[in-house]
Amino acid sequence: MRSTSKYTPSKSLALGSTLMLAMSIFSVPTQAAEIATDPGDYTPLPAGVNLGILYGQYATRDAAYADGNKVPAEAGLDTTIGLARFVHYMDIGGIIVDPQIIIPFGKVELTEPFGPLQPTSESGIGDPIIGATAWVLNNPDDQQWVGLSAFASVPVGQYDEDKGPVNIGENRWKGIFQAAYVKHLSSSVVLDLIAEYSVYGDNDDFLGFKREQEDAQSLQSHLRYLLSKQSHVAISYYHSFGGETTVGGQKQDDRVNTNRWQATYATFVDPTVQLQFQAGQDIDVENGFKEDTRVNLRVLKVF
Repeated sequence: MRSTSKYTPSKSLALGSTLMLAMSIFSVPTQAAEIATDPGDYTPLPAGVNLGILYGQYATRDAAYADGNKVPAEAGLDTTIGLARFVHYMDIGGIIVDPQIIIPFGKVELTEPFGPLQPTSESGIGDPIIGATAWVLNNPDDQQWVGLSAFASVPVGQYDEDKGPVNIGENRWKGIFQAAYVKHLSSSVVLDLIAEYSVYGDNDDFLGFKREQEDAQSLQSHLRYLLSKQSHVAISYYHSFGGETTVGGQKQDDRVNTNRWQATYATFVDPTVQLQFQAGQDIDVENGFKEDTRVNLRVLKVF
């Protein structure tokens, strides 16, 4: 049953913020890339290889910002998110392509009153993401690659219209496009550069209003050091910008401009099983919640 309660749109973070799966990634608020890549994601594997991947992500946020200034009020947003991902590599006309599906699940919890919202939480299965990458440059001899990706987020996940941004699903379609360049700078140092462009459908039931969002962009980079054939460490930088929202016809002045760092250690504990550990946090946030702690775990199985 849909609620008849109404909230007045205003230039508030509560209406301007939204939660999403990034695949980050990872990442749940709009301050993150729609699909936050990991080091090595854009190095292709041979046709016929399959990957089963399980991600666990925990992040806390205890401060919110508007126009670069900290909001003088208590703020708390915790997220415990999992992702189940299947990837299949295939050869189409001499080009490696990896059709895949990502299923997010988990819990989002607002721990302090914020704008029109009281402390609340939502858990369940989020909006699945389907898509693929095509490697238009695949040159292992010269150790460089270029991949082009397209993904769609399908709005079938758990969504409660009365909880607005505190949701696992988003009640809208999204298109996510990435272009990546990977190059070995030496025998043990690898640079990954990724650009992302995201477009959004409308959410017609956001706290009783229609919510629209402008296109958003992200730049991601990873510098990897190969410790051995089985293990590597990396430092990553993510910059997200754009994506201002309009709620009930009123612009929210909540354009994203966020910088984040992340450290990675990954190792194969078995020829077909890789474990990956990550930690990081936001460096600065112009609008929205600032992430003060992030811990990620990934288990990858090759078959």
